[in-house]
Amino acid sequence: MHSHTPTHREAVPPEERRVYPNWRTDRDVTTTNTWADYDREMAAADVSIVFNIAVDDPEPMTGLPYPPERTNDATAEFAAADPARRIGFLSVNPLWDNVFEETERCRELGLRGVKLGPNYQDFDPLGEQAMAFYAYCEKESLPILVHAGASPMRHAPLRYTHPLIADEIALRFPELRIVLAHMGHPWGTDTAVTIRKHPHVYADVSSIYLRPWVCYQALLAAHEWGCTGKLLLGSDFPIAGTAEAMAGIRRVNDILDGTALPRVPLEQVEQIIHADALGALGLSR
Repeated sequence: MHSHTPTHREAVPPEERRVYPNWRTDRDVTTTNTWADYDREMAAADVSIVFNIAVDDPEPMTGLPYPPERTNDATAEFAAADPARRIGFLSVNPLWDNVFEETERCRELGLRGVKLGPNYQDFDPLGEQAMAFYAYCEKESLPILVHAGASPMRHAPLRYTHPLIADEIALRFPELRIVLAHMGHPWGTDTAVTIRKHPHVYADVSSIYLRPWVCYQALLAAHEWGCTGKLLLGSDFPIAGTAEAMAGIRRVNDILDGTALPRVPLEQVEQIIHADALGALGLSR
């Protein structure tokens, strides 16, 4: 459900190699990667959704280095090269004067959903222009994957990322299909109660497995609120790959050894791994 477009088609020249140290606590993340790197890291997935984030200066604003003028075209080319296993999402900023024109252009390129990062893109997700864009996406049956939860980027406002924002959006646009990235970490319980009440609001589990207590709290909340069926698999490549993501959430109960704390049922973890994400979003391969 959640991966970022690789930065290079072929080998990364040594002088262009970049790493980012603040996403994981166990190692730095190499942010320059090839199409082959992506395929290797996505090998455990049947199909992956891939995107960039539309910002003026990607590396300082998102941590990922890619030419801003190629944000959507690079994704479209990458997805079109293997349409059986890759689905591309476009990214726009609702504040742009040409937001609808760019969205239509990207749809003609074959991109089939939208990635928004209000914190990275610095727009109010409950503002008037954002609401107009959601209305368009609801009408056109375009699913939206939105960043939710923490980010290490200093400029990115946390107030734009709380999962309860999706509750207000879904009340206004009940047919709009929304996915909250990262289960809104660290606000996993707030994410659970939000996706529980709205039929078309989901969450992905990308990156939560990197912090064992956050992962446990989030998945336990989803279990206790009866909404693990609304959770979708994600890796957040290049932060991790699909196999690591699956292994990470399968270890959710490991930190509980020797305690009487409640366990997350492992059959529900398997349901997350094998969830029909495309069906949930109204997409097909």
